Amino acid sequence: MKDDKIFRELTPLDEIARESQVVRIETDKRRYGKWMTIVSGFDPHSEDLKELTKTLKKKTATGGTLKGEKIELQGDQRDKLKKVLEDMGFKVEVSQ
Repeated sequence: MKDDKIFRELTPLDEIARESQVVRIETDKRRYGKWMTIVSGFDPHSEDLKELTKTLKKKTATGGTLKGEKIELQGDQRDKLKKVLEDMGFKVEVSQ
C-alpha cells in the first residue's frame, strides 16, 4: 500500500535515529469540551513530518494538522497512537 511508505523505506540508520527519539503523546481539552491529542518530540531533520502526519491521520481515522514540530489529532487517540508509533520504531511516552 502507498500509505505504508514510512514502514518500507527505513534504513538501519533511520531505525537508530527513531530509537533514540522519545516521542511524547499528551491530550489537551480545547474549546467546547473537545479533546486534542498532541504528539511531539520528533527530530524534524530526520523525519518528514508532513508525511508522518498524513500516515498518523490515516491510521487513527481522524482529522489533524501539523503545527510547527507538533502533530495535533482530533479526539483522545493515545492508545492507538502509542501502538502505531511503536510499530514504526519510536520510543513512546504517554502522559496522563
